[in-house]
Amino acid sequence: MKVILLQDVKGKGKKGQMLEISDGYARNFLLPKKLAIEATPDAINTMRMNDKAAAEKAAKERAEALEISRKLREMTVTVTAKGGGAGKLFGAITSQEIADALKAKSGISLDKRKIVLADPIKNVGTYTVQCKLGYEIAAPLTVKIEEV
Repeated sequence: MKVILLQDVKGKGKKGQMLEISDGYARNFLLPKKLAIEATPDAINTMRMNDKAAAEKAAKERAEALEISRKLREMTVTVTAKGGGAGKLFGAITSQEIADALKAKSGISLDKRKIVLADPIKNVGTYTVQCKLGYEIAAPLTVKIEEV
């Protein structure tokens, strides 16, 4: 019997896969537990349309990530923090502060987990941080730290 998996099934396959399974296994285990549906022409068509929609969504998100990457390369974000003089800061600049400054300056909303700091920023100056945008796209962002 041909079935389309609705969830990952250990030892059989991943979600969305169409498999040839023995009738007993399908009728007694997969179908009652809603782990799979029978591969009717309608179900196969629905699966193909879902795959096509997912591919289009991924292509759109990748294009948006490339656009954001291009913007970030040309941008310098200024973050102000309290300092103790001589270029030292009280505490460190966090990725959340950088994300907030980026949103305030350009309207680009990035999650703090996507901003990668190699080392904690504890001094005044200009730094380059990496922003991971997904789909294996990363962009450098120049951050200027100023003392208040």
